Amino acid sequence: MIKPWHIKQSVNASHGTSQRHILPSISAKSFEFITVALTGSLLSLPLMQTAQAATTYNGSVYNGSVSNDALATSEPSVVNANNVSANLFMQCATLKTDAARLACYDKAAIGETTTAGQEKKPLDLVQSFKASIDTGKPKIVLADSPAEASASQEIPASITEATILTKVGVTPAEVRQYTPLSLAYDLDKNSERGILTGRPHNPMYLMPVFTTFKRNRAPQSPTQDVYHYTSKEYEPVELKAQVSVKTKVMEDVFDTNADIWFGYTQQMHWQVYNQDNSRPFRATDYMPEIFMTQPVTANLPYGGKLRMLGAGVMHHSNGQSDPLSRSWNRVYIMGGAEWDKLTLVPKAWIHVKNESEDDPSDNPDITDYYGHGEIQALYDFGKGETLGVTGRYNLGESNGAIQFDYIYPFTSDVHGFLQLFHGYGESIVDYNHKSTAIGVGVTLNDWKGL
Repeated sequence: MIKPWHIKQSVNASHGTSQRHILPSISAKSFEFITVALTGSLLSLPLMQTAQAATTYNGSVYNGSVSNDALATSEPSVVNANNVSANLFMQCATLKTDAARLACYDKAAIGETTTAGQEKKPLDLVQSFKASIDTGKPKIVLADSPAEASASQEIPASITEATILTKVGVTPAEVRQYTPLSLAYDLDKNSERGILTGRPHNPMYLMPVFTTFKRNRAPQSPTQDVYHYTSKEYEPVELKAQVSVKTKVMEDVFDTNADIWFGYTQQMHWQVYNQDNSRPFRATDYMPEIFMTQPVTANLPYGGKLRMLGAGVMHHSNGQSDPLSRSWNRVYIMGGAEWDKLTLVPKAWIHVKNESEDDPSDNPDITDYYGHGEIQALYDFGKGETLGVTGRYNLGESNGAIQFDYIYPFTSDVHGFLQLFHGYGESIVDYNHKSTAIGVGVTLNDWKGL
């Protein structure tokens, strides 16, 4: 079996260091596609010749060519077929947008006329609405296929990328199978991991340097007494980290390809530089949730596409004793939409209050500061560089918050992470305190920002 690292070594050996910039840009998942193709259609060629063949397209030489000796060792028909397959992979490697590149590899690996993956049929909102009006009762209509539902949209790529994708035979729907929104929630095809397997959820990061301006040295709430931090309990610089995973509990339910998920997020503020006070964890937020996602399709203004609707329940608390105890429950609905490289995920929620006179809420006014919803925006620059923006707001109280998360890939495995926050609720104990904070560190998974 030909292994991915052999491919890399052979290309470097045949063309020197000038081509090393091509294959390192291929993700680990993409190597699976390349390996399948090479072990199938290209196995008849010696690997050195395969690498040489991969550098030519329609007679044009990139940084080498197929030698006459190499061509003589194989049947002409085999060489021509192999050249086409290898050329497609090399063209795919030049695409900068992650979604376009992965779709290109997928298509090239299994043939130009075969649809990749196990497609999910989204719920067609417009047709479902019309059918419900016509029949006088709720009726579900699934789109015939993602490709048909999206045929009117352009491929979200540059002119060069669109040209390459057209040559390979990649459709707009196949590109969208690899967008951040689709990959995060399995909107287009079932993951091979199935149910009850861990996956990334919210951002997972480690920021060794995180500082808050105008620190909350006296947290309080309407039902909790003030707690006064001493000068040694709250240093200005701390470590902030977050772990977040989700797992699919059920898939393809209700005959609509809907999925049910369980997610868990834990955010920590660690006074790791506070040696005089035994380096305590200043604040820890626990956020378990269960939610459902429903793939849908509907056109939006300016070429956008509604891709998902969902609903869930979340518990948010800090596990502290009085007077620092904070907790609340919320029920939310959400959506997911895309415009080329821009993704939007709006959420609206209701505070589920279960307090009584004998057991009052730790923070009954939390929505006055957290607001009644949020909107997440993600812009994918390509090659792993993304900018995420999350905003919360309460129209009646004019309170809220905004957070910027910027990811820059230093290598294929190490991504720098910069976070800026301004507003209320940087952690739940500070839900009614306005502050500004900044942190730098690294991301610990392939989180895209949703």
